[in-house]
Amino acid sequence: MKTLFLTLFSLLFGIQGYAQQEFSIQPFSVTEWIDGDLYSGTKDSKNASLVILIPGSGPTDRNGNQMGMQTNAYKLLAEELSKKGTSVFTYDKSFFKQIEKGVFKEDELVFEESVEDVEDIVQFFKKYKKYKNIYLAGHSEGSLVGILAAQEEKVAGFISIAGSGKSIDLIIQEQITKQAPFLMDETTQILEELKKGNQVEEINPFLTPLFRKEIQPFFISWMKYDPKIEIGKLKIPVLILHGTKDIQVPEENAELLHQGAPNSKLIVLENMNHVLKNIEGGDAENMASYNQLELPISSELVLEIQKFIQFYGK
Repeated sequence: MKTLFLTLFSLLFGIQGYAQQEFSIQPFSVTEWIDGDLYSGTKDSKNASLVILIPGSGPTDRNGNQMGMQTNAYKLLAEELSKKGTSVFTYDKSFFKQIEKGVFKEDELVFEESVEDVEDIVQFFKKYKKYKNIYLAGHSEGSLVGILAAQEEKVAGFISIAGSGKSIDLIIQEQITKQAPFLMDETTQILEELKKGNQVEEINPFLTPLFRKEIQPFFISWMKYDPKIEIGKLKIPVLILHGTKDIQVPEENAELLHQGAPNSKLIVLENMNHVLKNIEGGDAENMASYNQLELPISSELVLEIQKFIQFYGK
């Protein structure tokens, strides 16, 4: 009986150990300001590919989480891709470390800082000399960040996930029209000034949370870029992925990006929402998924990314 117990224990331990070895996670400090995790699978080879996963808007961390949103979307995507032999690097934006060290100045934050973060990461892993091909994958706001970074750094391909095809000023105008049409005239006036590079001193209290003075330099720098135009400048393979259950970025945005880059491949994933989870029901289920860490991400998303990398990574 003792021998049988030990044998069963060894088998169970071996199975668990094997599962744990499907992928590994290694922390990296790319620069003084950028920390992240490198996910590598046991199927990796000297010619393995690397995906740099670029986070969406605001204080979204390397796992895809922020206050009020706990999805582990990036962590789950990185795990699944690494199991299939594609390494993934997820990271915290540089302002996380700046805040931690007490040197962050919100009124000095510009959109290009996120682009520079990606450029620094690409340069770091090129010097690492382990990967044959490096791909950029940008989620939501990270899509535009990745597009701009791919214009500056030589990479094997670009993947847009739930990215916007419209400039931020148009997005704001659409949201105000739907949610607070009585503020539309004032919003338009503010946006016109910001597009000229001018800050606005007097703001309607209703609009202050959106256009407070400290964040205006960021909007000024962001508005310069039209994703539909910028993606057309890329001369590398482009994959555009979007979910039918995305309630933050409408599906039409994927079509706009595809129009901007006619040679890109557009795939609409049935039932995938903005945080990369599959939703069978309505808005209540969709919103609930924004705080369900255990909910798996779309398997179709993983499959399409892997197919793209395998095709162009030969």
